[in-house]
Amino acid sequence: MRRVTILGATGSIGQNTIDLIDRNAEGYQVVALTGGRNLAQLARDAIRLEAEVAVTAHDDLLDDLRAALAGSGVEAAAGAEALKEAAARPADWVMSAIVGAAGLPPGLAALEQGATLALANKETLVAAGALVMDMARQHNGTILPVDSEHSAVFQALAGEDIASVERVILTASGGAFRDWPMEKLCSATPEQAATHPNWDMGQRITIDSASMFNKALEVIEAKEFFGLAPDQIEVLIHPESMVHALVGHVDGGIMAHLGAPDMRHAIGYALHWPARAPLPVERLDLAKLGQLTFRAPEPGRYPALELARRVMERGGLAGAAFNAAKERALDAFIARRIGFTEMAEVVARSLDRLDARLGPAKGRFDLDNILQMDHLARCEADKVMAERQQ
Repeated sequence: MRRVTILGATGSIGQNTIDLIDRNAEGYQVVALTGGRNLAQLARDAIRLEAEVAVTAHDDLLDDLRAALAGSGVEAAAGAEALKEAAARPADWVMSAIVGAAGLPPGLAALEQGATLALANKETLVAAGALVMDMARQHNGTILPVDSEHSAVFQALAGEDIASVERVILTASGGAFRDWPMEKLCSATPEQAATHPNWDMGQRITIDSASMFNKALEVIEAKEFFGLAPDQIEVLIHPESMVHALVGHVDGGIMAHLGAPDMRHAIGYALHWPARAPLPVERLDLAKLGQLTFRAPEPGRYPALELARRVMERGGLAGAAFNAAKERALDAFIARRIGFTEMAEVVARSLDRLDARLGPAKGRFDLDNILQMDHLARCEADKVMAERQQ
């Protein structure tokens, strides 16, 4: 029986993970489930799966969580330290699906105890790629990608020598606004941005898909996870979302990974790796599908991709700054304090100002400095947005 923990259990990735575990419940012992403010879902799943502990990220909700778990035998905890403690409990496999930089400390805690970390949190590698990969090596931990694109690359590379890889192509649906006139983008609302044409995901990641910030994060993540040079990573718009990634080799051959747009494939692959197991996902009917289309992303529509290139060139703590500024800009867009197209402008301005103040972000690459840069970048983004509104 495998001991499993799900960090971010109430989000879409967490719920899909629980769906797969439910289908073979006798094969798993759930150690910990963590979530945010959706206490009803968190408590319901923790009780049904007989988890050892349920954790909410919010200290002020501890009493409410205890009440929801009363009489169940499931321990309740709350706050950032409790998240780290839950991740550090002995487990064989840990799903890291907490959104944003908040997922970094628990992910490191899981690796420190030698677990297999199924990584759905893009920000972990963007902000702290070298640190995370070193942690896995030092403690015999394993990192498995759960982003559909990185899982596709990982699968396409099975049995291949990474030295033979010439390029990696990550595909993107293009999000909600891929066919909008450019002049309309400045008037796009959070509700419109949160409607994805292909995938069923949470609000924040769906908006990041519309702005292509999610793909910008994935480009940086691919560089860190697979040890690629920035110029080896390409992005293509693929409206059908059936080809998740392609790997091109030095002999000119390209290996493509295809599958229905269902996150349970990547989750299930990581859950059962190195074996494969039957999964409840749609089987592709290529004849019915008829065609697969691709096009290059328009730089003016998706400035986040160019920002990712700048971040990879800067290196060091630039990834932490980029992610933090992006999160604050996204918060502001959701709150209607800035427009859709202003998000990239805020991030770019924040990075430029941090460079001007601090010089290239080349400080010692440890968790304290990463979190400090995260804080500084959030403050800088807030200042930039405040000045824009004056």
